Amino acid sequence: MDKKFLSLYDLNSLVRETIETVMPNEYWVEAELSEVKEWGGHCYLDLIEKDERSNTPVARASAKCWKNTWMLLRPYFERVTGQKLHAGMKVLLKVFAQFHENYGFSWIVTDIDPTYTMGDMARKRQEIIQQLKAAGVFDLQKGLTLPMFAQHIAVISSANAAGYGDFCNQLEDNEYGYKFHTRLYSAVMQGEGVEKSIIKALNQIYEDSQKLSAESRQSFDCVVIIRGGGATSDLSGFDTLALAENVANFPLPIITGIGHERDESVLDMVSYLRVKTPTAAAAFLINHLKQVDERIADAQESIVGCVQHRMQLEKMRLDRLSTQIPVLFSVAKTRQEARLERLFSRLATDIHEYVERQRAVLDLRYSVLHSSLERRMLQEKHRLEIMEQRIESVNPERLLERGYSITWHHGKAVRDVNELKTGDEIETRLQKGVIKSKVI
Repeated sequence: MDKKFLSLYDLNSLVRETIETVMPNEYWVEAELSEVKEWGGHCYLDLIEKDERSNTPVARASAKCWKNTWMLLRPYFERVTGQKLHAGMKVLLKVFAQFHENYGFSWIVTDIDPTYTMGDMARKRQEIIQQLKAAGVFDLQKGLTLPMFAQHIAVISSANAAGYGDFCNQLEDNEYGYKFHTRLYSAVMQGEGVEKSIIKALNQIYEDSQKLSAESRQSFDCVVIIRGGGATSDLSGFDTLALAENVANFPLPIITGIGHERDESVLDMVSYLRVKTPTAAAAFLINHLKQVDERIADAQESIVGCVQHRMQLEKMRLDRLSTQIPVLFSVAKTRQEARLERLFSRLATDIHEYVERQRAVLDLRYSVLHSSLERRMLQEKHRLEIMEQRIESVNPERLLERGYSITWHHGKAVRDVNELKTGDEIETRLQKGVIKSKVI
């Protein structure tokens, strides 16, 4: 039996006709962008919807915005929202269904409602602000104090940005001749890499500041984040929770000048001070130093005035005292002379009593010492007599008197016959006289 079949093209044509018949209208659809690409002037979007509780994707679709439509929609959307279409953004799109025999199904975008995205952006921004306030860090930077002599500045910016050059030039060429020392920490200032890049720069500034302090060198007084130029559509990177938390908790005052006037970013809100442009940031630092200089000058004038006034008062007081000095001196002299007389009398009495006490002590010690010396001398005399008797008992002269003799050879007493040999001359000492002889 023959089976009826369709070619793939015929089947796809049937699908296209069905979709065009059943879904001829355009539809407004809300979705989150998971990917955005531009190619050949066209814009290709991947749409996604997530479950609010589990954040799990529950629907996906592809959408296209053709060049002739995209060239109109993109500048309008970016002008209203201040951002480019990017992944993670929620949008409200006007689409119609299209099925192509060769390329398959897709939604064709004919319009984008920027006000919907603005509302979602505002909601996210408000959520970030609420989180920061709940954590108690939203106003931490506002509680910091910019040092009076804020001249050592860490700058976070793109190295090639015109705004960075303007900032440095304005500091260097200030009309007051103030000296500023800046160090650049290069960072990405537009696009999706803003958050990670600035956080990395802040971490490096903190490490360098700790090293400088440990080496007893001048650390940074503040941090300046400047952007200077670039499209307002690239400001989304400054509205993130992680970046806001890092800035809010940073121990140094942070001044932002990221070059936009229409809206404040979350980064601006949590920073110590927000200015419009990099040159405004430089002007603020110069003016801050100028105000300090003026305060010092005012304080100097005030001190000089106070000193002069005090000197006048003291001169008047000295003049009054000078008239009273002779009388006061006479009274003081009389009092001191009487006091010295009393002290002299008391001193003489005390010295006499002390000398008498010491004399009695000396007499007592002399008596004790005299008795001790007499006993010791008797003991030593007795010991010497005993030693004399012992020495006398071993005196060689006594032995000679008893008939003994001593034989010498070369000045030494001979105790053993074997010490001598034939022909040696020897001396024999008697009680009376010496005999010289030779050994045979």
